[in-house]
Amino acid sequence: MAATATENNSQVDVEREALLAFLAEQREFLLTTVRGLDDERLQERPTVSALNLIGLVKHLSNTERGWLQFIEQGSPEVDYEAQETYDHHENTFRLVGDETVEGVLAHYAETARATEAYIRPLGSLEVSRPLPAAPWFPEDTSWTARDVLLHLIRETAQHCGHADIIRESIDGQKTMG
Repeated sequence: MAATATENNSQVDVEREALLAFLAEQREFLLTTVRGLDDERLQERPTVSALNLIGLVKHLSNTERGWLQFIEQGSPEVDYEAQETYDHHENTFRLVGDETVEGVLAHYAETARATEAYIRPLGSLEVSRPLPAAPWFPEDTSWTARDVLLHLIRETAQHCGHADIIRESIDGQKTMG
């Protein structure tokens, strides 16, 4: 039996809500990991890595915003070989200038709201855009809104693992294990 338009829309809505729920869950894992530390501890680098907890939150916020912009507008022109591009990327992992922990956390919360506000009314998760020409993407490949949501879940989960190791290195607190 062929699915009706209503059934198809319902299936898309169930899928959309499931993807948004998984992303929200990963965001909450990250926020649980950073909770209870002061601003100084959130910026500590207790491992040989350059990563710190608030830098991970900032990076994920910027990454999510960038992918949302990708769904809306497509890929921006970026020179991935340029020092400026590298510096910008590195600065997404730390506070710079007058940025504050409070401001980064507020931006992350606003980013989550913006993502959900854009994705929920989106007519189809099949909205597709060509990926940028970058060394880490296959050539001539497009991603759908679904692909972007799956990538954001994967990226957030990966950085939650980093955050858990950093937090445990700071004060022994375990978030996910």
